Amino acid sequence: MKKYLVAAVSVVVFSTQAYAQEPGKELFLTGAKPIACAVCHTLADAGSAGAIGPDLDELKPGKEQILKVMKEGMGAMPSFAQTLSDQERDAIATYVSSVAGQ
Repeated sequence: MKKYLVAAVSVVVFSTQAYAQEPGKELFLTGAKPIACAVCHTLADAGSAGAIGPDLDELKPGKEQILKVMKEGMGAMPSFAQTLSDQERDAIATYVSSVAGQ
């Protein structure tokens, strides 16, 4: 019985995580304006192979680091504070931090 309970909880947790990643993945691929994240960044889960920004699979940034850079910009990366809502930036940061380096 205990094995079934653990298996059921695992399915719910992983399904919830995958569902939570979908808006972030979609925004990463096409939704960020003026330019989508995938144009500049490599991220295997998204199938992107950008060559301008850092390879996110190698960098493995944490969510807070991603949020800070998206809000303030860094180097050649512009700030997305005016073009993406807090919720959109959070969705992207949640997605990237959960799949980078996987």
